[in-house]
Amino acid sequence: MTVTTVRPDLSYEELVEARRASGVAMYNRNKMKLGIFGANCSHGLMATHAESSYELTWEHTQRIAQIADGLGFEAMLPVARYRGMGGDTNFNGENYETHTWAAGIAQATEQIMVFSTTHVPTKHPIVAAKESVTVDHISGGRFGLNMTMGWYKAEMEMFGGTQREHDARYRFGSEWIEIAKRMWTQDRVDFSGEFFEIKDAMSDPKPIQEPWPVLVNAGNSPAGLEFCARECDFNFIAFADVDEARTTAAQVRGIAQAQGRDLGILGYGNIICRDTEKETKQLLDHILEKGDWAVAEMVSAGLGSESGSFDKVKALQERFILGYGGYPLIGTPEQIVEQLLELEQAGIGGMMVGFLDYVEELPYFGEAVLPLMREAGLRE
Repeated sequence: MTVTTVRPDLSYEELVEARRASGVAMYNRNKMKLGIFGANCSHGLMATHAESSYELTWEHTQRIAQIADGLGFEAMLPVARYRGMGGDTNFNGENYETHTWAAGIAQATEQIMVFSTTHVPTKHPIVAAKESVTVDHISGGRFGLNMTMGWYKAEMEMFGGTQREHDARYRFGSEWIEIAKRMWTQDRVDFSGEFFEIKDAMSDPKPIQEPWPVLVNAGNSPAGLEFCARECDFNFIAFADVDEARTTAAQVRGIAQAQGRDLGILGYGNIICRDTEKETKQLLDHILEKGDWAVAEMVSAGLGSESGSFDKVKALQERFILGYGGYPLIGTPEQIVEQLLELEQAGIGGMMVGFLDYVEELPYFGEAVLPLMREAGLRE
């Protein structure tokens, strides 16, 4: 892939076609994109002591990426963590920094897109812009940036000061990404805003991708949805069921279309899949039985969900143990594909997924589920 002429004024349709023509995986024609989520942190996405070969070593992480790359997955998406979340597992307490992780994964793979996840309050936009260009060049134009505004209070306080109130985080993020985009497309940058003062900043080379790397955000609040619609390529949404997925996807697209844009919609969750319903249920029960309920309780309390009914709180805690509150895909291969079809019909264009044991379960997914996805028209 060769460096393209920077054209920040591309229309949405031109952007899609340029990226598709350049072979950017997240813009291929598969109706249901697939990504590996959370393979850079201890315990991955599951807060459980259930037995697994998964370990946080570079060799193991690289192996996961190479298997996913060989299966044709579109993305490797890391979780950005600077401290564990407590509980018996100290969930995600061991973790790899995500820009350097992405550079290593890029060298170990051939086709899959490699993302960094960046808490924007923890990194200056000039530094992040330069790091992102570096990985984009290392990968040959396969880099993407997942931006988060920083939700884990104890983690953000490690960097000094107090957590900003919610909407202020998005005002900060808006200035942050404007500076990064200008660094990616302009020779010299001056900027004066509420949070940043930039004088005569320069950054070369420019990204391979036109006009900048693929951008993702998980904003689901009104401020988050508006930010994502204005600044990003994909919105990473959370939903409790298919109906909520349909409603949220339509809302997100409506906000973007009002600005003359469109967005890809991504969901996330772990896959629990075995040949039979009985085997699947046994694995599900074992994961929950061995779950780190202490960290699930702490997280649900921190999010204010302890004020709900017992059943609702318990369900939220189960969702956290099963995959960061995402939408778990549970069943036989046929049932998994039925669930993915329902999500695609609801407007979800991709799922970023984890497994209890990535290395052991990914080949099974490739043998048992991917052919059924192709038969169903979800994958080419």
